[in-house]
Amino acid sequence: MSNPPSRRTFFKLGGAVGAGLAFSGVPAFAASAEVLRPAAADLVPDTRATTLWYPAPAAEDKIIEQGLPIGNGRIGALVGGDPAADFLYLADASLWTGGANDVLEDDGQFPYEREKFGTLGLLAKLRISVPAHTGVTDYRRTLDLSNGVVVITYRHQGVRYRREYFASHPDDVVVIRLSGGPVTGSVTLEPTRGETTAGPAAFTGTFANGLKYGCTVAGGTTFSGSRDVVIVFSGGTNYVPDAAREFLDASLDPLALAKQKASKAQRAGGGALLATHVADYRRLYDRMTVDLGQSPPAKRALDTWSRLLARHDDPATPDPELEASYLQFGRYLTITGSRDGLPMGLQGLWQNNNTPDWMSDYHTDINLQMNYWLADRAALPGSFTALADYCLAQLPVWTDSTKRLFNDPRNRFRNTSGRIAGWAIAFSTNIYGGSGWWWHPGGNAWLCNSLWDHYAFTQDKAYLARIYPLLKGAAEFWEARLVPMTVDGREVLVDDHDWSPEHGPQDTRGNTYSQEIVWDLFEHYREAVVVLGRDRAYGDRIAGLQKKLYLPKVSPTTGWLEEWMSPDNLGETTHRHLSPLIGFFPGDRIAADTAPPELLDGVRALLVARGMDSYGWATAWRSACWARLKDADKAYQLLLTVLRPSVANGNGTAPNFFDMYSQGSYTIFQIDANLGAPAAMAEMLVYSRPGVLELLPALPSAWARSGRVTGIGARGGFEVDLAWRDGKVTRAVVRSVGGTRTEVRAGSWRRAITLRPGQSVTVQPS
Repeated sequence: MSNPPSRRTFFKLGGAVGAGLAFSGVPAFAASAEVLRPAAADLVPDTRATTLWYPAPAAEDKIIEQGLPIGNGRIGALVGGDPAADFLYLADASLWTGGANDVLEDDGQFPYEREKFGTLGLLAKLRISVPAHTGVTDYRRTLDLSNGVVVITYRHQGVRYRREYFASHPDDVVVIRLSGGPVTGSVTLEPTRGETTAGPAAFTGTFANGLKYGCTVAGGTTFSGSRDVVIVFSGGTNYVPDAAREFLDASLDPLALAKQKASKAQRAGGGALLATHVADYRRLYDRMTVDLGQSPPAKRALDTWSRLLARHDDPATPDPELEASYLQFGRYLTITGSRDGLPMGLQGLWQNNNTPDWMSDYHTDINLQMNYWLADRAALPGSFTALADYCLAQLPVWTDSTKRLFNDPRNRFRNTSGRIAGWAIAFSTNIYGGSGWWWHPGGNAWLCNSLWDHYAFTQDKAYLARIYPLLKGAAEFWEARLVPMTVDGREVLVDDHDWSPEHGPQDTRGNTYSQEIVWDLFEHYREAVVVLGRDRAYGDRIAGLQKKLYLPKVSPTTGWLEEWMSPDNLGETTHRHLSPLIGFFPGDRIAADTAPPELLDGVRALLVARGMDSYGWATAWRSACWARLKDADKAYQLLLTVLRPSVANGNGTAPNFFDMYSQGSYTIFQIDANLGAPAAMAEMLVYSRPGVLELLPALPSAWARSGRVTGIGARGGFEVDLAWRDGKVTRAVVRSVGGTRTEVRAGSWRRAITLRPGQSVTVQPS
């Protein structure tokens, strides 16, 4: 008996587009834009794809540790994968409560709570019920990093079923495809804030701040005997990155726009949607390949969680393919979490409730910056622009609040000179120009130094011109803030009363963190003035200030690089932050091959004192520092610490590879380590700074036998393809993406190269 013809059922769920398209200058929810569609999906076959896989669905009460993430840079979802009772937790990057938060508290600092500052949260929960599909066999749940798709497969009553989940950036939708034998079931869109439904599985809402949002299911909520079910979701808000409109488009109707977007995707069909998504995703993912060597067959046969446990329990047996997949997972999160919309905060696009710790905000004293250490190093420069766009959109409000509020007499961090200029922020920021918690004077400089680093990788002068107002405004702030002090008979400039994040006294002057970060800011501003040919007189003024900056010494008491202008340690010895080492990494003022030996000894001694264990992001930062010191063993040991399994509410890596931050009785997901640790891995393979490109500076013995990476980014405007055997470089290709001159090094081998943009050279160090 022949099988009946395939039956196809479509569901469409939708909401309004938020920040995603607006940042690129495209009108919000450009539903009429044509999408070029490949004839069929060009999938990397299962035998060659890099995957994470699991033999069981995610438990809903453990979705943040077990759910598999998908995203298109604006909408994110955590996928459960239960054949009978499936669920997706959906979030939108712009679904923020709160507002400008510009009324200071009695101590001159900002409120930091969910009502005024606001919080990110869930947009909706999507449930797919197929009641008959219990007791399935041959179950497998996979995150296919090579194709950007989550897949579950299983057998039920002898029939093999398949589900695909993906978030398409070109179509701005989330798609779920059910295929195989006939299925009967239903779809439910579930509100998370008690919203009143406005029709079959439809709801809209409006926050107290005026932000509108909405989702809908159109065309039915059940399917019966269908062999090809396609569910399309798109949801969002009326947020726009425009301070002049107070970040809201009051004329935008989320529900109406949702229907347009979902209808267009529905007409395309599941196969075309998949093909378009995979082509778009692979255009980015395939820019870099990572081969750190082969793993033992016994390790390769394990599911991902068992493999993490085995790596931890058997540290003597390397698993380089597991570590390569961790780096690629970081790239996956970058592609899916940061495109042309808002940047990634503490949890990126992936939420499991409406009350995340620290409001899932933008922390400006390491976490937001670390989220973007990986993009340029991992051949994803386009993903970085979300951070620059965010800062530019917020700048008018940041500047206004600084002029009105920073010198409030209650603010213990105010400028004692009484002068004010430029812009400043607090330790936490939201998407409405609002700051939260304490003022963070160094935050503007650190953001600017991160923005400059993107220019260092790309040499894109048009980009530099865009961010120039941020650089100049931060320089103006620090010109007004620095105070003179006499040290060893010489007048120097130091930071005013401040903190070394996040420990020690809150009123010391000249902290190493601020002195180093301002030195870098002034250095970058001076270079921008020259490159862009503007504000030469002011550039000279900043150069004069830079020469007078106090720079840290090594303490004769501790032997460490001093953290305060004191020989004594005024804080916690093993504190999670490496604030005094910011001039070493990610900065360049202290370099392993040019700094005085006693200064490097102080850096090393401070790293030793801080220890080899901490939270994931702190461990990633330590790893990058040891890589800069060319200590491969310690850099790799810290990577393995990040990769240790998170059990019993401990720090470490969850089954779905998310980094978990221990809060004692529970853990929370923080995305920074998932991006910072792969960046440290890249630093082990290629160290680049102006004028120098060093190959394999800190290659761990676990990867030394043989390996190959392609597309790794290097500052100065280059990309590198690199192969090695027995710990030695065998061949490297250096391509210019805008750079012209650098010196390539490998061990004691050196060669100066000169290229034009687009040219490449092959070197084979001997």
